[in-house]
Amino acid sequence: MGPKSEWGRDEAIGSINSVNQGPADPLISSAMTPPNPLASLLDWYVAMGADEAIDLEPHDCTVARSSEPRPLRSFALPSPPASPMSVAPLVAPAAVAASARELAEGAQTLAELEAAVRSFEGCHLKRTATNTVFADGNPAAAVMIVGEAPGADEDRIGRPFVGRAGQLLDRMLAAIGLDRTSAYITNVLFWRPPGNRKPTPEEIAACLPFLWRHIALAHPKVVVMAGGTSATTLLGRIEGIMRLRGRWFDLPVPGLAAPVPALAIFHPSFLLRTPARKGEAWADLLSLQARLNAIG
Repeated sequence: MGPKSEWGRDEAIGSINSVNQGPADPLISSAMTPPNPLASLLDWYVAMGADEAIDLEPHDCTVARSSEPRPLRSFALPSPPASPMSVAPLVAPAAVAASARELAEGAQTLAELEAAVRSFEGCHLKRTATNTVFADGNPAAAVMIVGEAPGADEDRIGRPFVGRAGQLLDRMLAAIGLDRTSAYITNVLFWRPPGNRKPTPEEIAACLPFLWRHIALAHPKVVVMAGGTSATTLLGRIEGIMRLRGRWFDLPVPGLAAPVPALAIFHPSFLLRTPARKGEAWADLLSLQARLNAIG
């Protein structure tokens, strides 16, 4: 039983009328046409709600049916399409972080660390990214800049800070006499979050052991934390970048005997959206320049 189907009734009646005795006389009005008993029967079926076929063969409802279920007919189902990418099993965040820490601690050089990052499968962002974005610039530079995550251009090219924000960063560095030969640049994350969304705590936790080891192996004289994600991640603080920018912190780095001076600044992408803050960014750059000059 099912809802009434006017389309099904009209189709059935049309089929029955087509096999009536001879063609209909166009001069005879439809009102004078004698009722068709089969059509009337179909109308009654539809009125009673019996408008759907439920089997290929009729059944006599007055005869008791066997209690044994009838065997179901088998239908060949199409094979599911091959998935374009394999789905990795879910792993607890703590286990992911432990695996990352083990790989990171085993790296004794930056080249080994980069190889470990590229082989790491614990961060699901890797499955949607085009490239692993490790670092750019001079690993022996005095200043190491840590951003948030690769964007679309960085993901496509495979290097950090190469889009519009990266071009602004280059101009900011040039304003205090630096360039990519005198700075080392990386991010908290090595893979682009879809849509450039903000990284999740689980994604940050999966990459953080590599970042700490990255800083320890590069051993810069100064770390510049570009943006709120970088600053709050490395400092372990809850304040936003508006409160942290322009301030110097002693950054304890696992594997290094002494803390590294660290400065929080606005991310270049934020300055592109909020050019009114460039005055504060310039003050932060002058503070960085003064610290580098003092260090020698």
